[in-house]
Amino acid sequence: MTELAPWGGSRGDLEDLAEAVSLLPALPPADPGDRYAIRHVTVLWLKADKSEHTQRAYYADLAAWLSWCQRTGLDPLKARRADVDAWKTTLTVTGRDGVPRPAAPSTVARTLAGVSSWYRYLQSNDVTERNPVAAAGRPKRDRTSPLPALDEKATATLLDHAERRARSEASWRDAALVALLFYTGLRVSGITGAQVSDLAIDAGHTILRYTGKGGRRDFVPLVAPALRPLRRYLELRAEREHRGLDDLAGPLLATTPHPHDRSKPGGKPLRQRDVWQTLRRLAAEAGIPGAASISPHTARRTTGTLLLAHDVPVQKVQDLLGHADIRTTRDHYDAHRHKLDSSPVHTLAQILAERRGGK
Repeated sequence: MTELAPWGGSRGDLEDLAEAVSLLPALPPADPGDRYAIRHVTVLWLKADKSEHTQRAYYADLAAWLSWCQRTGLDPLKARRADVDAWKTTLTVTGRDGVPRPAAPSTVARTLAGVSSWYRYLQSNDVTERNPVAAAGRPKRDRTSPLPALDEKATATLLDHAERRARSEASWRDAALVALLFYTGLRVSGITGAQVSDLAIDAGHTILRYTGKGGRRDFVPLVAPALRPLRRYLELRAEREHRGLDDLAGPLLATTPHPHDRSKPGGKPLRQRDVWQTLRRLAAEAGIPGAASISPHTARRTTGTLLLAHDVPVQKVQDLLGHADIRTTRDHYDAHRHKLDSSPVHTLAQILAERRGGK
């Protein structure tokens, strides 16, 4: 996959988005006098109701398509389905060994969805009349998720380890991070984007308000095992800042001051990369198998999988995880082991065993 330019700035900065879009090939030059010029509309498309993660992914998808258009001398506004079908066969991903390989069906489907979203936005602003991706064939996707989920024992071990090792403000923050990931099932962007002011009391419950996929605001109750490390972290942070707990402001989980570099006073929101590194480091310390492949989405999938395995109604799990389509919850978060255990073939075996003399 192609990404033409490093992503700059924070989410929602139109200047940073405009700079990134200015580097995209195969599009007409920017026209400051035309508010519906394609590059300006592309900036607004990236901006509209998308998390930073989605912005990055869609930008990379569009860059891959436009780079191919440039190489083949194709005007993307005149492209047809046949062009998209030809392009998708060229999609590759580069592994850790640096060797490009054909992209997986799920990657191709996601890339096509990103480019199709761009064309739909152009259509809705009368920039183009056709969406060549709409009719293009999409590869069939595996309905089962290849992403790992931790079992109950590993999850409890990781949570216990993160809290037992906590002594400093930073280590209590890490314990709070792990607890929030596993006890809420939130996407990592919902946690890294949360502010202290997003904590509230509602009907006797402590809740965390957050921004979900598509910019939708929602909330989740915080249970005692998640509140405990979070409160201890906030107490230590308030003590360092010489203010009361109720006077804290800024990111819910923030960087701490560098011990030797005064130019790094802390107080900035954790980056998603920080979350990945923290989770893998703690998992490795706790002796969790496959720690190097654990990600924030592992926690999210673990939350959904454990709830489904304990017969929580799928609709409730769907609501917690914020899935628009219940099939996502059912197909990707129902643990493979649980699916085997609950298969009706076991009932069939019992039925026939009675007629076969216990065989």
